[in-house]
Amino acid sequence: MSAAEGCLPRVPVRRILGLLEQAYPEAHCALAHRDAFELLVATVLSAQCTDERVNRTTPALFARYPDAAALAGADIQEVSALISGLGLFRNKARNLLAAAARLVEHHGGQVPADMEALTALPGVGRKTANVVLSTAFGVPAIAVDTHVLRVANRIGLARGQKPELVERQLQCRLPRSAWSAAHHRLIWHGRLVCHARRPACATCPLREVCRYARTAERGAVAAERASGS
Repeated sequence: MSAAEGCLPRVPVRRILGLLEQAYPEAHCALAHRDAFELLVATVLSAQCTDERVNRTTPALFARYPDAAALAGADIQEVSALISGLGLFRNKARNLLAAAARLVEHHGGQVPADMEALTALPGVGRKTANVVLSTAFGVPAIAVDTHVLRVANRIGLARGQKPELVERQLQCRLPRSAWSAAHHRLIWHGRLVCHARRPACATCPLREVCRYARTAERGAVAAERASGS
């Protein structure tokens, strides 16, 4: 048992994975893309923004700048205008141009299938790198976004609010072969059911194995008893 896993509560990991698979058999990356370059750009743009909004923005961007070489030579004002509907668009535009220039200079314009090389790109952290590795290259990876962080903590698969810690904990607890599918399913579960403010615990397909749901249910019962006394 690793140090990252040692303090975690016991949970039925196989049962959790099975329920996630039953609930979300078709879970996949929701960012529209045709290749690794488009996925990288879309994932960078998705920071603090919904995938739906990114998908409305990227067609015009990719039509104008279809590859790293084109984007590396772009005018930053034009790129900023194309993505102005997204949060932090000026910072994102600067990072995209710098990342594209690095791809051209160090990788022949191609997106590398390597964590160290990906995270060396401006604006690319572990979450973005894991999305690209998993979705574009089929490398087992767990991208910890806000949904994965929240759901994993609530279920009991992880404990902590630092994405890298939660990533290590999930890697310890889940079979490597399940990493990529599990991360997509945890994301979908967070979007569709396990919302940040009002999770739909009553209809949750993971209710039987969820520590958060059991705690909430006990609290509701206690409150009901107190109100009736």
